[in-house]
Amino acid sequence: MGAEQAANTAGWGSDHEHGPGGDGRGPVLRCDSVRRRVGAGERADQGSGGRGSGIRLTGSAGFRAGLAMNRIRQEIADLHPSYAALVMATGIVSTGLAHFGWDVLSDVLLVVAVVAFAVLLVAYAWRLIAYPRRALADAWDPGRGFGYFSLVAAPNVLGVRLALDHHLGASAVLALASVPIWLVLTYAIPGVLIVGHRRESVLPRINGSWFMWVVATQSLSVAAATVAVWRPGLEVWLAPVAVALWGIGVVLYLMLTSLVTARLLDDPVTPHALSPAYWVYMGATAITVLAAAKILALPAGLPVLVSTRQVVSGLAYLLWAFGTWWIPLLLIFGVWRHVVRGPLMGYEPTLWSMVFPLGMYAAASDGYGRSTGLWFMVDIARVEVWVGFAAWVAVAIAMGVALLRPSRHEVPGSHGVAE
Repeated sequence: MGAEQAANTAGWGSDHEHGPGGDGRGPVLRCDSVRRRVGAGERADQGSGGRGSGIRLTGSAGFRAGLAMNRIRQEIADLHPSYAALVMATGIVSTGLAHFGWDVLSDVLLVVAVVAFAVLLVAYAWRLIAYPRRALADAWDPGRGFGYFSLVAAPNVLGVRLALDHHLGASAVLALASVPIWLVLTYAIPGVLIVGHRRESVLPRINGSWFMWVVATQSLSVAAATVAVWRPGLEVWLAPVAVALWGIGVVLYLMLTSLVTARLLDDPVTPHALSPAYWVYMGATAITVLAAAKILALPAGLPVLVSTRQVVSGLAYLLWAFGTWWIPLLLIFGVWRHVVRGPLMGYEPTLWSMVFPLGMYAAASDGYGRSTGLWFMVDIARVEVWVGFAAWVAVAIAMGVALLRPSRHEVPGSHGVAE
């Protein structure tokens, strides 16, 4: 999109513009003045035989820098709470590839996951500082708030991959850093939704992102069981923690399954409402199975495993079967949403919430199959890991195209990003 076309799209030249979304919460810099300055520079160049070309280039560079900065501000302001699912998806697909010996591909995705994690940490912090009301509004929004649990799951999924390269110290640091985030979110979000002031019912806003609560909890269980083998004697302390978190995650899953299913059956479902986040329905079962596999890999003589091993193993297999049952139904939902009722699929951040379950299903099937001797699950994982990788590539390409596409809010020097 050229500068003039972008100007027309954004409605430049008016006395007062609205912020993004037309909400009128912030003024946008008038661009008539930019045009007058650029035009004056061009006339000066023509009158001086080209001696003013430096001014024109400087103005053009500033114009482009302003567009880029405004785009960055807009992306930060609109940052989706569950964007850290990008790290979750990349990290778990990398883990699955490593399990089957595809080390180069796995290492490339590991680097992508680490870079994405660092960038998103900066982006989330920037948003919290620059746009605190937006960040908090998302946290208290029943349809978006549970997406913040991806900030707990992302470092722990990344830690699982790092543990394969024997970086257990890094895995432990990431796990410890995620604990306070989980504690705050696990009590603050449901607490506010239950006892906080609200003008309407929460139930109509329930969606698949609520399962991120389960995913985050089980990611801590995975991390505890993974780090338990780091130092001799740690398993005595961390195995009970891993089993306890696993149990909490299972109960949360059963509770949320009832709520989310009731929501789907209570009101007519629109294509927009049936977002890719519903894939976490299956992803939550998959990470529960992976956590069980990590627990079952701990010494069988530990007191907590003597008491719970059969329960953990049996429930994990049932949840794996239930998650497998979900896959065809979720595919049907996707066809209905994008082919039958809605437009063809375009990029949206929640697509990473679809890639993550596919990758996690492969890693969980492989881990649990090896722990229990159910080798048919390993064979399934051997195929599923490529399904997850193909989905990752497709969504990554779609994200790249979306980021390169000019935004209608690209206004140089704009202060129109609403708080």
